[in-house]
Amino acid sequence: MPIIVTPRQFSQRAEFYQQLAQLTSAGLGVVSALEQLRRHPPARSYREPIARTLEELAQGSTFSESLLRTNQWLPEFDRSLLQAGELSGKLDHCFRLLGDYYQGRATLARQVIGDLIYPVALFHFAIFILPFAQFFLSGNVLVYLAQTIGVLLPVYAVVALLIYATQSQHGESWRACMESALRPIPVLGTARHCLALARLAAALEALVSAGVTIVEAWDQAAAASGSPALRRAVRAWKPLVLDGQTPAEAVRACPQFPELFANLYSSGEVSGKLDDSLRQLHQIYQEDGTRKLHAVAQWTPRIIYLLVVLMIAYRVIQFWTGYFKQIQNAGGF
Repeated sequence: MPIIVTPRQFSQRAEFYQQLAQLTSAGLGVVSALEQLRRHPPARSYREPIARTLEELAQGSTFSESLLRTNQWLPEFDRSLLQAGELSGKLDHCFRLLGDYYQGRATLARQVIGDLIYPVALFHFAIFILPFAQFFLSGNVLVYLAQTIGVLLPVYAVVALLIYATQSQHGESWRACMESALRPIPVLGTARHCLALARLAAALEALVSAGVTIVEAWDQAAAASGSPALRRAVRAWKPLVLDGQTPAEAVRACPQFPELFANLYSSGEVSGKLDDSLRQLHQIYQEDGTRKLHAVAQWTPRIIYLLVVLMIAYRVIQFWTGYFKQIQNAGGF
């Protein structure tokens, strides 16, 4: 996995899964579909991990085991969801789900980057132009560089660290820390949680429909959600479910699951139409999470633009205040 994933890499990952979904839906096996993608991959860098996956499959490994042995080529979230799809016999559905997921991430990333171009350019303009008057009078290059490059380098470092920290290839402990840090943020934290619930519902529906036991299905679906908090919650109630408590009761008592999720799941469990309820839950939380993420993508550049404008206004006021003080001191007022 690359250190920082770009929108182009998200699009390539989306194309990889979308092609797998099309090929497997058309009746090709996983091996044949991967052979086809090895010949025509979405990017040249995909040939080697696909070849390693095919070698593992040829030695008798399952698809999910093969992915696990390809040096963390795919994030844990992808591997968990594909394992659920393999157990349920609905790999094509999971491929399509992952394709839509990465396509959505690519679209959002491009939208944010496009909207950030103007405020970022304005920020750089302010950083270089505001100290220029002092540099013009003093001619001190080192001071000017300290006031410009010296400010930009720490900003670049912080931005790079934030981007790296929020990537999905990190281990569960790191992702748990990031989830705890981002959850209180308005809109963004709720959006991430909604999408995690949507992935859990989709994986759980696939596993339940395939006849996997409900305890094992919940365990696999929690791993596929990509949320360490949901995974810990499901692990905590697993002994209670094994002792006779119904999953609906466990879900209702768990604060990680909203009331809507608990009510629909309980209705599906009682009526015997759990798969229908889970499909509905996936649709509800997928739409809600996507809508909130789009709102974040729209408002983040605006907030940054406002902060840059306030910074420029402060520097301008500071400059003229100092200038008038110098005039007053020179005039003896």
